[in-house]
Amino acid sequence: MKKFLAWLLACVMLLSLAACASTATTDAPAQTTEAADTTTETAAEPAADTADETAAAEVSTVVPGKLTVATSPDFAPYEFYALDENNDPQLAGFDVALAQYVADYLGLELDIIPMDFDGVLNELATGNVDLGMAGLSPDPARADAMGTLAGEHHKLLTSEKSVELVRSLARETVAGGKIDDPQLLDEIRVLGRDQREASAIPTEEAEAWTRLTCEADAVWRKAKAANDWASFETYVDRIVAQLKHQAELMDPKRDPYDVWLDQYERGLSAKSFDAFCDEVKATVVPLVHAIGERGQQPAADFLHAHVPEAAQRAMSFDLMKLVGLDLDDTTLAFTEHPFSEGFAVGDARIATHIYEDDCISNVYSIIHEAGHAMYELGVNPAYARTCLEGGTSMGIHESQSRFFENTVGRSRAFMGPLLEVLRRHAPEVYGSVDEDTLYRAVNIAQPSLVRTEADELTYPLHIMVRYQIERMLFAGEAAAKDIPALWNRFMDEYLGIPVPDDTHGCLQDTHWSGGSFGYFPTYALGSAYDAMFVPAMCRDGVDLTGACASGDLAPVRAWLGEHIWQWGRAKDAPELIKGACGMDFDARYYCSYLQDKFTTLYQL
Repeated sequence: MKKFLAWLLACVMLLSLAACASTATTDAPAQTTEAADTTTETAAEPAADTADETAAAEVSTVVPGKLTVATSPDFAPYEFYALDENNDPQLAGFDVALAQYVADYLGLELDIIPMDFDGVLNELATGNVDLGMAGLSPDPARADAMGTLAGEHHKLLTSEKSVELVRSLARETVAGGKIDDPQLLDEIRVLGRDQREASAIPTEEAEAWTRLTCEADAVWRKAKAANDWASFETYVDRIVAQLKHQAELMDPKRDPYDVWLDQYERGLSAKSFDAFCDEVKATVVPLVHAIGERGQQPAADFLHAHVPEAAQRAMSFDLMKLVGLDLDDTTLAFTEHPFSEGFAVGDARIATHIYEDDCISNVYSIIHEAGHAMYELGVNPAYARTCLEGGTSMGIHESQSRFFENTVGRSRAFMGPLLEVLRRHAPEVYGSVDEDTLYRAVNIAQPSLVRTEADELTYPLHIMVRYQIERMLFAGEAAAKDIPALWNRFMDEYLGIPVPDDTHGCLQDTHWSGGSFGYFPTYALGSAYDAMFVPAMCRDGVDLTGACASGDLAPVRAWLGEHIWQWGRAKDAPELIKGACGMDFDARYYCSYLQDKFTTLYQL
């Protein structure tokens, strides 16, 4: 039975990766984290319906014993040539990793053949390869194919055979404890919940939803570039209407927005997040105003000094080593928008951006995405190819990335090890910068227009702007046509800055085009979870300050591995927080952290 569960999840994962590529979103991630504005189109010969230990014998391939894959390695971060630590070019990318995963699962040797894009299609059509993988930018014309894949994914997860298997196992657990394997019990519970929620949506509606969000994503990209909210407006209304309908099917007794909040963070509701926002606003808004009125911003021209791309690429590897990311299990890519992803336990893929006049942006992108990657790599290996694989929620995932980015990476104690890396790769810029100067510079707090560029203090206010608008849309208090004015109003109310255009306002994020309403609150919760980890670590004897100062974060990683990472999806966020911190979630720790840090930094 466990073998069948593993097979089922592998099939579902493979199809969902292909079907959902166009709707992945930012800062996080599969828990996705900030994702690239690209999709991957995958075509494959059908695989045999077998368990993994016999799959290789029953799958017919072009070359016996091999999985032959064609790809066009010119579309980072999906398939491209990347330099390894020795500056040697290696074929890399997310499609490459996915191909390896499929080959490993089938027990086959992987043979990847690079060629131009047209060649990939021709080789696949003529049967010369088993699999063709090549990245494509989203396009409405491809929405139909993506919808079909989404339908197949839905059918696999909700098929009569799959549902009856899980139900029969669940009955055995109730009927006198016939199953006593803790992992299998967790698999039955989690997969059963996934199936119930998916089964509430008819397959044809799941397909239509994917087509809608694929179309919306393509329109959003053009709208953002052209500062044209009106062209995207109708898609927002359609998406919200469809989400309300789906929520009604899934749980007719609950507020539709609560249904979606719970999908991204189990147990979260508008009521609980409202209470969180009230606490955070009471701390952050006065602090932002006080800094604006009385705080003195440090001189930090060096932050925008020129650091060549080659130096930053080499620096990126050293930064990953510094925080403790295992390079043997990680692929680093370079793209426009940072994100991270993983296809299996023991596999991590992170992508960063490089701006030659903003080296620090790359520094903290690497550290942030490394936090996501270490979480994925730290999941119990026994969960591989099961529904327990991966992070448990977007909030917990974001807590890991922001813990390393902010709690560690922007701490005063970490400035020594960080400055050593910066000086090694950009001595002409950082050779004369001391630790105190660097600390003040990387913690500058001031209102900004774009969420992904916001500092640690003002970031939650950006989330609240989006949350307030989403609440109004789901409550019927606003429609898509009202969003630009609402956005500008809330940005002025919370951050006190005017919005020059919709490109830098309500069109800046990809989330709504992918239907990810209810996602944004998890970003703020992730930062708040972080603040609870610090005293919990201290109570358990972890010297966080000492670890940061020495550059040896092994004790920190060990604590997070024991209390957070290893559990994958076996525990929901509330259970993880209580187990790790000895109490339920409490926003006061986060508010105290921000108050103490920025009051001291700006001598308020």
